[in-house]
Amino acid sequence: MRDVFLFLAQQPVLLLFVVIGVGSAVGHVKVRGVGLGAAAVLFLAIGSSAWAASYGVDLEITEALGTLGLTLFTFCVGLVSGATFFSSLRRSLAPILATAGVLVVSAGVAVGAGRLLGLDAPTVAGAWAGAVTNTPALAAARDAAGDATTPTIGYAVTYLFGVVGMLVAVSVALRHREHDTDAPPTLVSRTVRVEATAGVRVRDLELAHRDRIKFSRVRRGETSPIRTAADADLLVLDDLVTVVGPVDDVEAVTRELGHASSHRLEADRLYLDMRRVTVSADHAAGHTIAELDLLHRFGATISRVRRGDVDVLATDDFQLQLGDRVRVIAPRERMAEVSRWFGDSSRGLSDITPVVLGVGMTLGILLGAVAFPVPGRVFSIGSAAGTLLVGLVLGRVGRIGPVVTAMPYTAAQAVAELGLLVFLAQAGSRAGAQIGAAFTSGEWLRILLLGALVTTTVAVGLSLVMRRVFRIGGTRLSGIVGGTQTQPAVLAFANARTGYDARVALGYALVYPAAMITKIVLGQVLGGL
Repeated sequence: MRDVFLFLAQQPVLLLFVVIGVGSAVGHVKVRGVGLGAAAVLFLAIGSSAWAASYGVDLEITEALGTLGLTLFTFCVGLVSGATFFSSLRRSLAPILATAGVLVVSAGVAVGAGRLLGLDAPTVAGAWAGAVTNTPALAAARDAAGDATTPTIGYAVTYLFGVVGMLVAVSVALRHREHDTDAPPTLVSRTVRVEATAGVRVRDLELAHRDRIKFSRVRRGETSPIRTAADADLLVLDDLVTVVGPVDDVEAVTRELGHASSHRLEADRLYLDMRRVTVSADHAAGHTIAELDLLHRFGATISRVRRGDVDVLATDDFQLQLGDRVRVIAPRERMAEVSRWFGDSSRGLSDITPVVLGVGMTLGILLGAVAFPVPGRVFSIGSAAGTLLVGLVLGRVGRIGPVVTAMPYTAAQAVAELGLLVFLAQAGSRAGAQIGAAFTSGEWLRILLLGALVTTTVAVGLSLVMRRVFRIGGTRLSGIVGGTQTQPAVLAFANARTGYDARVALGYALVYPAAMITKIVLGQVLGGL
């Protein structure tokens, strides 16, 4: 076996893909419906590296590959989450601060428990960094302590439980996810006959329901042609109108206007047609639906947008991205023209937009390298947090002049998954190489106990605060757990369990930057005690 390990040690790229391939295969194995998913790559890399170390072979994947994988992953997570991140930031500031507060409490627990267990400050700092699975925090602790070995031993002993413990926490959070009250509502479509004698404008109704509904078609009289609904349309007695939105809001507007009609305007294709069209033309992406002005351009409207596997209502301020599939309602004779204008090509699903990838990654890595002064020392947020922040901004901006600053959802997800697998393989190989030396320390059991206490504090604290105080459902909580732990393996596990529910990535991206910065600062504080 030693010869096999020696050969793999000389072929780092081969080693990388062996670990990814075999680990992913193991991750697909499920016991009672539960599998490790991409996290299996991490555990296989740890085991393989530790096994090779027993033969005196250093089976470690190059750190540069791990950095590349992690930054690709965080950048793409930022891109796909940017549009929704900033819209939810104002109402989610309290959960972000609560996340930082839970981490501060866990650091306090580490200091107190470390003293009771007779552990020195560098060991406590490293054990805390491992328990919250954050390598930049370990680096900060090592610099502050002036000791490269002791914190690393603490980190290696507690890291594995830091991953496994949070996987358990995610499993618990998702146990009753079908009862989440913050799930995106299912959209329905209904034709309503107007009975109100006083006319009411379409836009006034949409505003009254806070843009949770949208009117797509209208017919005035039984023999009149069906046309797309305009904001200025005045609905009067006996008009037929199609309304789209969550079922509760559709029910409410039906009662306001009249009653549900037995006619279905969407089934009548004589005048208007309906088609799903893929946004693949650059000129259509990065704009809000209102900015496209489809009604005046084509006599058309958009009722829904499908991004990934989720349908959302096409409100005026919704920003389209490459790869979105829009449900367009347009005059039959102009539908082909509308499709050509949007592009309607599979390229919109797969184009990785190299300019955005190159420039965004460059800016993110440079931002991560900037040193910020704090009393007595300086710190940097690291390339992972830097690329995530740049990705969030580019995903929100959508367009700068003629350049689209986002990436198609499916392409970004594919690049993120590849980056995640590369990072997990490298991180596991590095931890496995250290774990043997860590367990030769006579203090390993006390260190492990400290790490388990820290990880449990974070998991339980997040669950209590997010569920009891902010009423966050289990699906979004699973992403918040992964983001707070700054652990891609936890995110991958949550994605696999939820079928890549968009709430998971949003929860992850929401707290990840604050968690990363908080951990770096706390790592320096603990290391300097």
